[in-house]
Amino acid sequence: MNKDLTVGRPETVLWRFCVPLFGSIIFQQLYNIADSLVAGKFIGETALASVGNSYEVTLIFIAIAFGCNIGCSVVVSQFFGAKDYGRMKTAVSTACISSAVICVALMAVGVVGSDALLRMINTPAEAFADSKLYLDIYVMGLPFVFFYNIATGIFSALGDSRTPFIFLAASSTANIGVDILFVTAFHMGVSGVAWATFLCQGISCVLAMAVVFSRMKMIQAPGKFQWFSFAVFRKLAVIAVPSILQQSFISMGNIIIQSLINGFGTGVMAGYSAAVKLNNLVITSFTTLGNGISNYTAQNIGAQKLSRIKEGFRAGVKLVWLLCVPLVLLYFFAGQYLLHLFLDEPTATAVSVGSIFLRILSPIYFIVSTKLVADGILRGAGQMKKFMATTFTDLILRVVLALVLSKTPLGSTGIWCAWPIGWTIATACSVFFYRTGYWNEQGSTPRGTGVPAPLTPSKVRT
Repeated sequence: MNKDLTVGRPETVLWRFCVPLFGSIIFQQLYNIADSLVAGKFIGETALASVGNSYEVTLIFIAIAFGCNIGCSVVVSQFFGAKDYGRMKTAVSTACISSAVICVALMAVGVVGSDALLRMINTPAEAFADSKLYLDIYVMGLPFVFFYNIATGIFSALGDSRTPFIFLAASSTANIGVDILFVTAFHMGVSGVAWATFLCQGISCVLAMAVVFSRMKMIQAPGKFQWFSFAVFRKLAVIAVPSILQQSFISMGNIIIQSLINGFGTGVMAGYSAAVKLNNLVITSFTTLGNGISNYTAQNIGAQKLSRIKEGFRAGVKLVWLLCVPLVLLYFFAGQYLLHLFLDEPTATAVSVGSIFLRILSPIYFIVSTKLVADGILRGAGQMKKFMATTFTDLILRVVLALVLSKTPLGSTGIWCAWPIGWTIATACSVFFYRTGYWNEQGSTPRGTGVPAPLTPSKVRT
């Protein structure tokens, strides 16, 4: 159900909204974890390396879909908080149309350029065929990825974090079963895990969009809304384009790092592939909670309730730090055992590499989670230049240091050491920008966000 995030005790409101989001992202990550788990356990280490290798390329597509999600979610949140339901509906339809165009273009790029992308990251010959097979099937399912992201963005904008949780819990659980069925019973190999993801994502996408359209019909707005508005499209682009660039450059950075890792052989590739899945589960969870804080911030800015933003930041940090405690302990002390979820009879190299990776990164989760909370507020407030500055600081430091340290006697371990440095410096920037934001000023009003002032029904434009 739709939920107004501008009323009630901020900490209680935010926690109730974000806890289902955390559950959702766990199930979302099960898609990628299931593919790697089944590939590693039932096919082999080379198959796991192939799936992990392709995953770095698919992150480019996911980055753009995620940017569309954020743009739609923040703008719809702003209009929903301002009770401007006419333009809210226009924002939904405009986001769907523009995302469809982008998706078609990306599918063309994926079909034509998959070989080049895989060669660009130095994919080993023994993993090339399976990597390409997985990537080709993934590209065919891009419409499901895009429109499911749009649907979840809309649900979050309306204050509903429970519905996407239900969809994800059902579809990701089914994906594990279908993965195993296609690989063990039908002997489909790497194509089996790819088709299982395609099928389960497709069903969840269609059902989610059906619920979105039903919700839109239930919300009354005076007059007729526009199916597409260039004015609203510009508002979407102000948020979406920086988010897309952020995620895309992060993905490109990951591809550069992946190419470095590929130079160390399949053992290091497999260990990194398994460990990075565990790491991504945590980071994506924090990012999703940051997205929830963006929705909370956007709704409250739309309603001109700026004092609630500071309380939201404190509540958000408390939430992510509580999650950090068990995760850090688990990854630091038991990471080597978790790696066996993905590796059947793993080599000593794979286990050693994965364990070192988790022990270096996990203690820094307290720091990077704080950054993602602050980033959520910056994005929800439309402060995209500052948001981009912190992202690029992190990315540039990590890529440059990985390139340098990988050439030292540290070898692949030097690559993992780049993460803590980039995260720490970028977190300092994010927190500084949050503390100097206009919401900390007495009697301030939103500036430069494109957020509409609260409107009476007679003033709503459709």
